[in-house]
Amino acid sequence: MRHSYICQQSQAMLLIIDEQAGLAPVIDDFTNVVQHTATLLNSAKLLAIPYLFTEQNPSKLGHTSEELVPFITAENCYHKIHFSACLENDFNHKLADYKRAQVVVTGTEAHVCVLQTCLDLLAAGFQVFVVEDAIASRNQNHKKLAIKQLSVAGAIITCTESVIFQWLEKAGTDQFRALLQLIK
Repeated sequence: MRHSYICQQSQAMLLIIDEQAGLAPVIDDFTNVVQHTATLLNSAKLLAIPYLFTEQNPSKLGHTSEELVPFITAENCYHKIHFSACLENDFNHKLADYKRAQVVVTGTEAHVCVLQTCLDLLAAGFQVFVVEDAIASRNQNHKKLAIKQLSVAGAIITCTESVIFQWLEKAGTDQFRALLQLIK
C-alpha cells in the first residue's frame, strides 16, 4: 500500500490552468512555469496520463502559450470566465469522466485561478497536488500566500521532478530512460 501523498500514475490527471500568452509579460517566472508544465505534459503523454487545459477569457487574454499548443485538442481545452474552473457548467463532470482521484495542477495565477480551482477541487473530494515550480503569479508574495493557504487546506505541495518520479515508481524501464532525458 502506497502513502496517500504519493501521486500515482493510475490515479492522476494533469490540469493546466490558464498558461496563456496574454499573461506572459506580467507573470513572474512565466517561462519556467511553461517549461515545467511542458515536462509534465511530455511525461503524462508517455505514461498515458490524461491532461486538461483551461483558458481564462481567451478573447481578452489570448490562448495557451505557444510551447504548450501541441498538447491541446478540441476535447482537452476548456474555456472559462469564472476564476475557479469548478464553477463553470459541466467542468466537474468533465473531470469526473476521467475517473481519476488525483489532480496535479500547474498554471497561473497562483493566488487567483489556481487557488480557487484547487480549493473547489478539494471540496469536491479530489486529492490535489500543486506543482510549486509550475505555478506563478504577478507577485511572488501572492504565490507564497497561495501555497500556504493551499497547504493548510489539504493540497499536497510538490515539484515537477517529484511528480514524475512518483508516476514512474522505478528505474530501469524504457519509460524511465525516456523521461530521464526530459529532466536532465
